[in-house]
Amino acid sequence: MPHSPLQIRTLTTAGLNLIAQALSIYDSDLKLAVCNAPFQHMFDLPDHLVTPGATFEDTIRHLVTAGEYGPVADIEAFVTERVEQALAFVPHYMERTRANGRTISVEGSPLPQRGWVTVYTDITRSKQQEALLRARSEELSDQLVAYSEELSSTNRELAAMNTALAEAKRELTEIEARTRLTTEMMPAHIAHVDDGGHYTYSNRRLSTMFPGRDTEILGRHIGEVLGPRAFERIAPKLQQAYDGTASVFEFGDEASARRIRAAFTPDGRGGVYILSMDVTEETQARAALQQTRRRALAAQMTSGLAHDFSNLLTIILGLQSNLKRLDGLPAEAPALIEATLAAARRGGGLLESIADVTARRTLRPGATDLHALLEDLRTLAAPTLPTEIRLNVICDAPDRPMLLDAGMVQDSLLNLILNARDACGTHGTITIRCRALHETWIEWVVSDTGPGFSPRALERAFDPFFTTKGAEGTGMGLPMVWDMTKLAGGDLRLSNTEDGAQVVLRLPYRPAVAAPTGLVLLVEDREDLREIYRDMLTGLGHSVVEAVSADEATALLADVPDISLILSDIQLEGEATGIDLAARVAGSNTAIVLMTSLPADDALSVQARARAPVLQKPFTAEDLAALTGVLTEAAQ
Repeated sequence: MPHSPLQIRTLTTAGLNLIAQALSIYDSDLKLAVCNAPFQHMFDLPDHLVTPGATFEDTIRHLVTAGEYGPVADIEAFVTERVEQALAFVPHYMERTRANGRTISVEGSPLPQRGWVTVYTDITRSKQQEALLRARSEELSDQLVAYSEELSSTNRELAAMNTALAEAKRELTEIEARTRLTTEMMPAHIAHVDDGGHYTYSNRRLSTMFPGRDTEILGRHIGEVLGPRAFERIAPKLQQAYDGTASVFEFGDEASARRIRAAFTPDGRGGVYILSMDVTEETQARAALQQTRRRALAAQMTSGLAHDFSNLLTIILGLQSNLKRLDGLPAEAPALIEATLAAARRGGGLLESIADVTARRTLRPGATDLHALLEDLRTLAAPTLPTEIRLNVICDAPDRPMLLDAGMVQDSLLNLILNARDACGTHGTITIRCRALHETWIEWVVSDTGPGFSPRALERAFDPFFTTKGAEGTGMGLPMVWDMTKLAGGDLRLSNTEDGAQVVLRLPYRPAVAAPTGLVLLVEDREDLREIYRDMLTGLGHSVVEAVSADEATALLADVPDISLILSDIQLEGEATGIDLAARVAGSNTAIVLMTSLPADDALSVQARARAPVLQKPFTAEDLAALTGVLTEAAQ
């Protein structure tokens, strides 16, 4: 059974009383914390001066008054001087002869948090032996006597020094332990390399930044640990740090598909401190926000122009239709009129494409089965392909549902398949491969056996209205795919292989919320909305508890252990937001879904989407069910 603090204090005091030397410990305010019985007996102190809380000043004053230090002309000046010396907290060793004729040594060592541990030793016998040696000096040489005295004094000073060194070592060990604990708790890799690039220090976070890397890296070269491709990316910045210039930069680690932000700082002694952070989710959110802003700017620039252009096309179509009905037109007139009408209609189609690209578009992510999505895509694409073009669909993705806007993904992939079909002509092979990439991305690779992208197409394929199909193309297909991909925080890349063209589409890896029917914590500060959401949740078979703030929700989570899902608004009563609540439950078994009416490009909304699934208000029970992967009969 563990001892109580009182028992521990009693045991400690009993142990100290067994020590031959007198001992006292004063805190940083020079108030007695603890002393042993020999301390009271040695100086014949009254009980109130050996009681915790007694001041050092009162003790010195008592000793001076009792004649401990012999005749003292100005007692208060003597006391003030001793108190000031103690407040300097400087280690010391001294020997003095008391008024009773006995000699004591005094060893004082300051504590790390300030305060004093002082040991008083009666060295009268040692001094008597020294006197005996001096009395027999005719039998011993003067050199031996001096040496003996010096050795005795040195030994006492050495003992005091050893005590101080032991305390310093303990303090340094404690500081090192605190520093290492702090570095291990930080969500970053912190390391140091010497002038040869070998690790001399590292916390154990490397594998969280670079999955698959070893964590036992001390003494190894940074190039060996990171691998040649990653080291090639950082080598110029590392050399820059060796040359004395600090830098902060980002790079992509191909092996893990992560985006890493690194800071290299010279240590002033030839080595470099390294701080690395995984900013993949931040980069995904940043890409989505940038695309949203680009779309808003494009819509602002084109809306007025499109309106006026649409009116002009309407006039042209009307005039051409009237011209077509006139009698006595030349024989070649009908063909020219039809060509003009076709061009005007094509202009109208381009306006619709512009509207599709710039129109406000809200992501509606839901729990999506990737295998089922690709099978549906195969069904949609098959009728559009010539009989001599084969479509291969390979899905190596995990079986668990992913949070995706299935409609947007399907539209993007179908667009890429149709582009591949046009490239192949009458025969060839189109392959779609889907996989999860290090739990960072969901990746689709669409490849074909056509002629591949021309250098100009690789450079300008994402530019609106750029096309290599002549009159048959609008030049809006790939730009729309790029737009939808960036809007979701993803990435789109074009390249050529030995067999043809290849398009790599990546979207953030977001597993769907696992929310089996159970207890849901609803966090919403508006009572009317809580009532609506409560009805949705109970209709899906859930039980519901409610809170109006993140702090109240946190308290409920501590008291109610069976909560399986949190549905929380972003903006709540109090200082903390739903994003703060999501951070508090990160790493636990409790899933969280955030909801908001903020626009997609709002800073809070972007920050929330990087942290958790987000429902855009207004939403229905079906939207909620799709996001959580739970669809009951009530929702159907």
